[in-house]
Amino acid sequence: MTGPDAYVDLVSQGLVRNGALSDAAFERLAAAEEASFWFRSRNRLLLWAFDTYFPAAGSMLEVGCGTGYVLSAIAASHPQLSIAGSDLSGAGLRHARARLPQATLVRADARELPFDEEFDVVGAFDVLEHVPEDYEALAAMHRALRPGGGLIVTVPQHRWLWSETDRWSGHQRRYSRRELAGKLAAEGFRLRFTTSFVSLLLPVMAASRAWGGLSRAPFDPSRELAVAPAVDGLLERAMRVEAAAIMRGVRFPAGGSLLAVAERV
Repeated sequence: MTGPDAYVDLVSQGLVRNGALSDAAFERLAAAEEASFWFRSRNRLLLWAFDTYFPAAGSMLEVGCGTGYVLSAIAASHPQLSIAGSDLSGAGLRHARARLPQATLVRADARELPFDEEFDVVGAFDVLEHVPEDYEALAAMHRALRPGGGLIVTVPQHRWLWSETDRWSGHQRRYSRRELAGKLAAEGFRLRFTTSFVSLLLPVMAASRAWGGLSRAPFDPSRELAVAPAVDGLLERAMRVEAAAIMRGVRFPAGGSLLAVAERV
C-alpha cells in the first residue's frame, strides 16, 4: 500500500544515501504525495484534528516537514496562522520553501529543536518511528510548545504489522496505543484524543504484509507505490468513509496508523 513507506522506493532507485534523501528523491516523494490516496486522506484527518482541538491557535511548527505537503495544506486552510517547519534534510527544506515561501523553515534534528515555548501547536506526522530516541524528540516538542499548547502526532501502529517494508523505510518501531500514550505522558503531555486510522483497509494491509513475508521472491520496495489510479480512487473512498466516521465520534481500536492529540501540561 502507498503511504509513508514511499521512502523505500527511493532507496531502491539509489536516491537515498546514508539515510538522507537527495533532491531527486524529494522530487519523486513530492509527486507521490500528490498522487497518493494515503497522503491526501491523512491530510484530511489532520486538518480536522487541528480545527477541532486547536481552533484558536495562532502558530504551528511541523517537525520533520519534508517537502511541506502537510504544512502547505494547513497554511492554505489557515492563512492567518504563523507557520514554521523543521527537517534534518536541506533538500527537503528546499522543496518545502517552494510550497511555503512565507514560512519559517529551519534545519534541525527532531531531538534538538531550537525553540523554547514559541508555538501553540506542534505536529509530527510519521516522524517519531524514525527516531531511535523518540522520547528526546517528544521532550524537544514539549519545550517548543507554549504552556497549554497542543501536539498532533501520527505513527505506524501494531508491531505484528512489522515487515521488510518497515526496515527499508528506516523505522525503529511500530507503536501500540499504550506505548504511545505512555511516552506522551512521560514527557509531560496529557492525551486528549486518540484513534487508529487506515482501519477499514487493515485487512488488505495485513494480507499484503503476510504475503510479502511468505513470498520467496526478492523484496521489491517499489510495490508499495504500485497502485493503479482506479484502485487509488477506490482506496480513497474507503478512507473518506473512515474519516467521516471518526469525525462523527467513532474511535477505531485497530488500524495501520495511529493519530493522537495531546496538550502540554
